[in-house]
Amino acid sequence: MKTRKAPVRTCVGCQTTSDKRAFVRVVRTPEGHVELDPTGRANGRGAYLCAEKDCFTAARLKRRLDRALKVSLRDDDYDRLARDFDELLDNLSSQQGR
Repeated sequence: MKTRKAPVRTCVGCQTTSDKRAFVRVVRTPEGHVELDPTGRANGRGAYLCAEKDCFTAARLKRRLDRALKVSLRDDDYDRLARDFDELLDNLSSQQGR
């Protein structure tokens, strides 16, 4: 029996390629909302970021999420995503500390 390959994705911030589970998914839902998808299973167009603040900052400065999700994000959308991203990183680091 063949072994299955793990899905590989690329970070839109730093262009690093790795296993899908190493990334945080940002999704544009069918309704047009952009949000973080911690489960990686939400319906919609997705883009992936490393779980590092620098990658989010790079993606924001170069508007790479706009291109990857095929949507125009306003600054307040990026601010909301940044808060959610920071909160998610805090949760991930506290879970790893256990």
